[in-house]
Amino acid sequence: MGQEQSFSDLVIASNSSWECTANIVAGMNDFLAHYEALQRRDPVLDGVVFVAVKTTGVYCRPVCRARTPLARNVEFYPSAAAAERAGYRPCLRCRPETAPFCPAWKGTRTTVERALALIEAGALDLNTVDRLAERLGVGPRHLSRLFARHLGASPLQIARTLQIQRAKRLLNDTELPIAAIAERAGFRSARRMSAAFTQLYGRPPSALRRNRAMGGSYAKDQGGTAGDVCGIPEPHETDKSDRGSEQIPAAQ
Repeated sequence: MGQEQSFSDLVIASNSSWECTANIVAGMNDFLAHYEALQRRDPVLDGVVFVAVKTTGVYCRPVCRARTPLARNVEFYPSAAAAERAGYRPCLRCRPETAPFCPAWKGTRTTVERALALIEAGALDLNTVDRLAERLGVGPRHLSRLFARHLGASPLQIARTLQIQRAKRLLNDTELPIAAIAERAGFRSARRMSAAFTQLYGRPPSALRRNRAMGGSYAKDQGGTAGDVCGIPEPHETDKSDRGSEQIPAAQ
C-alpha cells in the first residue's frame, strides 16, 4: 500500500499543476498577441520577435509585406539566432538583418545586455565564450543559460548570426570585395564566410550579390514559384476557403 501524502505534499503538487497551467495559458496569450500584431504588421514588435513559417522554412520580421500565413503554420522566436538554430533561413525580402536591435527585455537583464553589446563589438570574433564571461564577471555556463533563457540561442550562435547579418548588409549596401566584407564582418577568412552563408542561405555570398544586381528574384531565392512572395507559397484551395474563417485557438 502506498504511503499517504501529507497536506503540504498535496499543496505543492496542486501549486505545481497550477503553475504548469498558468504557463500554458501565458504562452497561448503571447502567441495570440504576437499573431494579431503580425496581422497588423505592427512595427512595435520589429526586432522583438521573429516570425518563422513552417511550410516554407523561412523566418521574417513581423513587418514583412508578405501574405500573412495561417496561424497553424507560424512559430515565434525571440531572436534571429533562435530561428536559425531551429532550421529556418532568413527572408530575402524583409531582410531580418536590418531589424532594429530591441529585444523585449532590453534594459532589464544587465548581464545579457552587456554581453550582447560586447558580441556586437566583436568580442567573440577572435576570443572565446570563457573570455567573454570573464569580462562580465560570470561563469561561462551561467552566461550560456542566460542566453538560452532570454534569446533561445547560445552566445556563439548569436555571434555567428550577427556576423552573417553584418556581411549581408555590406553585400546589399556596398560594392566592397567579398574578402573585405568578410574581414569587416568579423570572419577569419572569406572561405569561412562563404561556408556560413552556404549553410544558412543555401548559396555563397557572391550568388546573393548577383541576385541583388539582377533585381532580386525573391520567390526564386526562397525556393518558391513565380507567384510566391517571400517564400510563402500561394495557399492551397483548402487554405483559401478557410483563410477567412480560421479561428486562432483561444486561451482557456
